[in-house]
Amino acid sequence: MMTSPSSPLGSPSPCPAPPPSLPSSPTPSSPAPSSLPLPPALPPTGEVMVLALGRKRQRLLIGMSILPNLFLAFLLSSDPLLTLASPFRCRLPGPSPVPQVLNVSVRAETDGGVGQCKRDVMINNTLSGQTDCDVGFDYNVTEGLRNNIVTEWDLVCTQYWLVPVEEVCFILGVLTGSLGLGYMSDRLGRQKSLLVSLMLTVVFGVLVCVSPSPPVFITMRFCLAAASAGVYITLYVTRVELCDPSLRLLATMMSGLMMFAGELFLLGVALGCHSWRGLLGTGAAPLSLFLCYGIPGVFPESPRWLLLSERTGDMNSFSERNERQRDDDSFTELDTDSFSSPGRPRLSLPELLHSRNIWKNLCVLGFTSFISHGISHCYSSFRRDVKGTTPSFYWTYLLSVCAGGGAWLLLWATVERWGRRGILLLAMTLTGIASLILLGLMNYLSESAMTVFSILGLFSSQAAASLSILFTAEVMPTIIRGSGVGAVMALGCVGRLSSPLMDLRNHYGYFLHHVVYSSLALLAVLSILLLPESKRKPLPQTLADGEQYRRPPLVRRRRDNVPLLATPNPET
Repeated sequence: MMTSPSSPLGSPSPCPAPPPSLPSSPTPSSPAPSSLPLPPALPPTGEVMVLALGRKRQRLLIGMSILPNLFLAFLLSSDPLLTLASPFRCRLPGPSPVPQVLNVSVRAETDGGVGQCKRDVMINNTLSGQTDCDVGFDYNVTEGLRNNIVTEWDLVCTQYWLVPVEEVCFILGVLTGSLGLGYMSDRLGRQKSLLVSLMLTVVFGVLVCVSPSPPVFITMRFCLAAASAGVYITLYVTRVELCDPSLRLLATMMSGLMMFAGELFLLGVALGCHSWRGLLGTGAAPLSLFLCYGIPGVFPESPRWLLLSERTGDMNSFSERNERQRDDDSFTELDTDSFSSPGRPRLSLPELLHSRNIWKNLCVLGFTSFISHGISHCYSSFRRDVKGTTPSFYWTYLLSVCAGGGAWLLLWATVERWGRRGILLLAMTLTGIASLILLGLMNYLSESAMTVFSILGLFSSQAAASLSILFTAEVMPTIIRGSGVGAVMALGCVGRLSSPLMDLRNHYGYFLHHVVYSSLALLAVLSILLLPESKRKPLPQTLADGEQYRRPPLVRRRRDNVPLLATPNPET
């Protein structure tokens, strides 16, 4: 039996051994097998999802979210034009025999009060023997719309109470829409909430324009306010979630300036169309064009909200497509088709109730919004309440609108440099100081000085109100961002309720009203110290992320342990 010399143990060899060759490194086409498991792929973060859109696509979507604000201003800011009361007198049957006497009853300053009505009835008793203004009223319209709800339905004298009721119902509608549709945007998604709100806005906008009586108008106006608030909140939240930290303030400032342009355009349209029905129709009709945002691929769902939907198939689809297109400059195919039927984000109610840091931030910002919106009425009506002189409607309207536009420019110039918390603290401090000066020195201030401090207070209060909403959108986690922004806006509406309620009481008790708001403004200055700083920070996604937004120390390079200002550790 023969054995192979190459077989050390003498085992048979079926074939000759191959010749020796030099070792070769594995080629890229055939990698060497490895027994170690591959590391798991990390799930995409919110910032990655936004960057995957590409710069061009991202800015296009931000611009699309800003454009509807031009027409939302018609629906959300038209109340002063709709309820403006002009000087009036009782209408006499037939030609007036003594026109000089009738001219006495035409007021230079309108308050819709009972005293004017008694004078008109007394003149009518002398001239025609009537006991009431049965025929109607004649109006001397010099400002605003020639035909609004006051002149069309004679909402003066005994019917004047319907005007403040309409204003209250409108504000309550904004409050209801802020809470309800803000919550719906968190549960069903930003895109679905936007489309539902847009459809309701168009429908109720048409119904308001054809309202035959004050009760129907007030009801439809309430529903229109709720739907318009839903559109505004959904676009606001979506816009913030589409931005990376460097673009959030700029995009929000541009949306605020678009509202400013819409309010100026509203006044121009009012001077041109002369009718309140045409004015509201001009705002509601163009919003129907934005229903095209529901077409797949036109206006996608918020990437950050999709990240919380916990659809593993959608996340894997996103990762695969991002891998295929990572060499491209933009990721243009992120649309609703790639995220078919996302589920609702899972919200743990016990975890939400124990999120003390989130509740603290929400309460402080809601309190600041309440004070800022409530005290604005005190500044705009201070001269009338103290001096008894009513300024021109155009002066009051343009002053309020320009103060809001200037506030956005101030925030854009300062907030990114000195932080959200510092500028909010400065704005509330100026609001309180201007209020205290007006209240304490009203008997010693000249007319020009009183105007200057009123403008300062109006300017700073609107800056604080706008910054409170932006601050809320940045510190609230994505899973409750719509509800958080809606709650802060709703508390601002509670502050706005003081304006029509004061009109309903004919401005009695304005001094106490202003003193209470001034005291609360000083308290708001102290509560702002409890807030964190969100400048250049990524948006939190979950409740645990929101709990990580801690208040910075009061003194640099030193950790303070003040019990009132201490933030609990979320892990404990």
